[in-house]
Amino acid sequence: MMDGVQRVMQRIATIEQRFRTMQPAQQGAFAKALTKADAQAARTAGAGASRQTVAAMVQAAARQHGVDAGLALAVATAESDLSPQAISPAGAMGVMQLMPDTARVLGVRNTFDPRENIDGGVRYLKQMLDTFGGDVVKAVAAYNAGPEAVQRYGGVPPYPETQAYVGKVLSMCG
Repeated sequence: MMDGVQRVMQRIATIEQRFRTMQPAQQGAFAKALTKADAQAARTAGAGASRQTVAAMVQAAARQHGVDAGLALAVATAESDLSPQAISPAGAMGVMQLMPDTARVLGVRNTFDPRENIDGGVRYLKQMLDTFGGDVVKAVAAYNAGPEAVQRYGGVPPYPETQAYVGKVLSMCG
């Protein structure tokens, strides 16, 4: 038995030595590969979540953060059709379609984990509602185009995508 433990300890020491001797560029490549593998594993795990389960997660996060559940659900539906593994051409990810920088600011480490993504997205929606004094139209426009654009134009920016998005979300809210 001790012989087996010694072999395992020796193998650990060998692996540790390899990491210590890696060049910084190799360490970066390894870290990127690890991050990519983590994201792929989370996407695979999130793929099993049903639309009903995702909708329930959105509603729970909305209640937790003081956001109208219908609004949060409409945003999630407009963003990804409640798909945890959605990726937009612009690089937004997950149910709430968080951009990498936004996710990072919100503390969302794994954008393909439905719970984490939804929590971050609903918190961001709440921030937009607070920023625009509860004005749902401006908050929804800001969720799509960014708060700077909404402030610059004093309302929904004249971007066809954002105008269509706001209409879609509001029509789903009832």
